[in-house]
Amino acid sequence: MPFRTRRMNAKIACGTALLGAMALLGGCKSTGELVVQDGVGITAIRSTCPAVGIADYTGDITTFRPGGEQTAGALDLTGAITDVRSQCDPKSNPVQANLTFKVLATRTDTRGERVVNLPYFITVVRGSNVVIAKRLGTATVHFADGQNRAEVLASGGATINKADATLDGAVRARLLKQRKAGEADAAIDPLTDPEVRAAVAKATFEVLVGFQLTPEQLQYNATR
Repeated sequence: MPFRTRRMNAKIACGTALLGAMALLGGCKSTGELVVQDGVGITAIRSTCPAVGIADYTGDITTFRPGGEQTAGALDLTGAITDVRSQCDPKSNPVQANLTFKVLATRTDTRGERVVNLPYFITVVRGSNVVIAKRLGTATVHFADGQNRAEVLASGGATINKADATLDGAVRARLLKQRKAGEADAAIDPLTDPEVRAAVAKATFEVLVGFQLTPEQLQYNATR
């Protein structure tokens, strides 16, 4: 599964989650950025809450009628994950993160009542590409007779290990160091240092959600 992500926020954020036993899991959104202050210099604002987003190619699901081709005429149902929201207190230890998102579904045949179970996953990813936890859940969508659209709200939680999301003191000092014009390192971004970049990546976590797709569904999303 690819883990290029469609993030809900693109700012620097961090946290790590040890997921509980709930089928519906999640994380929390955070804020963070690199900003220029007082002339030349950078201040790193970080949070122990992980960023949240949708794993690339997995935010939509499409099913076709049995025996039909993957064409518009054979379309049965489509679903989409949207409105991903999170709440998280970065000051608590451990940090409890809570995530909600909507699953929207549309069917082509509106005759009769119908219940559809759409499987999804929630993962915790470290350093953009290392999956450290994954759990599966099911969004159950109910269609009334004659109804072509329906939605359901999914929710869950995660416990954040604050220590894993905390930068080493020396690295943090380099990021927070105020630089004055004329100094040798005034124009050098500390994130260009491989060691600093690696330390930041190690302390950066994301919680990603997506539909649990078959290989054929994943290929369909990636190539359409």
